[in-house]
Amino acid sequence: MANQALAVLESALRARKLDRTLTTALPSLERRDESALIPTSIAALDACLHGGLPRGQLSEIVGPRSSGRTTLLLQMMAAATQRGEIAAMVDTFDRLDVASAGAAGIDPDRLLWIRGQTICEHGPWLGETSLEHMVVDRALKALNLVLQAGGFAYVAIDLADVPRSALTRIPFTTWLRVQRIIEGSDTACVLVAPQPLARSAGGLTLSLTACARWAGEADRSRHVIGADLTVRVVSPRRCVDGQVSLKATTSH
Repeated sequence: MANQALAVLESALRARKLDRTLTTALPSLERRDESALIPTSIAALDACLHGGLPRGQLSEIVGPRSSGRTTLLLQMMAAATQRGEIAAMVDTFDRLDVASAGAAGIDPDRLLWIRGQTICEHGPWLGETSLEHMVVDRALKALNLVLQAGGFAYVAIDLADVPRSALTRIPFTTWLRVQRIIEGSDTACVLVAPQPLARSAGGLTLSLTACARWAGEADRSRHVIGADLTVRVVSPRRCVDGQVSLKATTSH
């Protein structure tokens, strides 16, 4: 009787495509085929990631403001578009700097830029949580539509400037649905946020911190020339763990 009940349970799990995550061990990332990874083309980071970010998984780039989150994402997307792949960016609050994207080397013909609604950071909308919720909800719906369309190497959503109160109202099932959509595909979905949100079992979290580099001695002549970035890689399966130091330069 017990064997019959177990067989029924396993059959139900297979029907809902849950057997891989609940009844079998996940494969080690070190044994993955290189085609299942998207290289960032940042040598030190790719070495730490054992080749790049996993395709078919939900990963995150997190950190405080000015930690280099957007800079890293643009470099990753630039590398993908230069290889002939297509990337998509859901820009929740319409804050993507086109000049920075061009300077990073992104091919504009291979980037789908989905612009959200601008909310003035210090204007009359500050604190209007209902508006923020509406804008974030639209961005998440756009993310799902792009993922369902398929054909992208990276699909990123920028939640970096979303207030913590609005982030905490996003149901965790949102990220489970995202993972279900991209599972087995060639797409890596990337969240950019101030803190980890999804914690996908097969994805990675790149946690960033930065220290500005200055030039000049007098107060008036001092200016930022770049930043020293530290990327800490966290994997829920503990297949990838490590820390990488990178340098970012400010163009004038």
